[in-house]
Amino acid sequence: MHLEGPWLSTTGKKKGKQKFRSAEHARKARELDESWKELQKKWAIEAEDKKRKRGLAAPTISPVVNKPFIRDTGSRIPSLDPTNMAPCLKAPDKVYTGTMIKGIGTMHKSNAVPIFSNEQAVEISKMRR
Repeated sequence: MHLEGPWLSTTGKKKGKQKFRSAEHARKARELDESWKELQKKWAIEAEDKKRKRGLAAPTISPVVNKPFIRDTGSRIPSLDPTNMAPCLKAPDKVYTGTMIKGIGTMHKSNAVPIFSNEQAVEISKMRR
């Protein structure tokens, strides 16, 4: 059994510090971040305030305590009346009664193959090793 590398780890899934391709990309990202924060302040939208309002508007959960679980045993499907049942009989054995198969050949090891014509018998005999 071999060991896998750290890319298969299930523990450390946090993203690290963002690295940029160049100083230009880093500068541009900082400018966009600042403009986004200014836009949020302009429209008076604060992320924390939105979260707080949404949390306070949510209905409180009141769990039901000490209520015993009762299984529903109401409607049931009635069983069949045993006096009306027919006995289960064994199906008749399947027996080949035709004349289409000429015989059974062995192709490889113990593989039995039905032979329908003389040509097939010749082909199977030539296939042996």
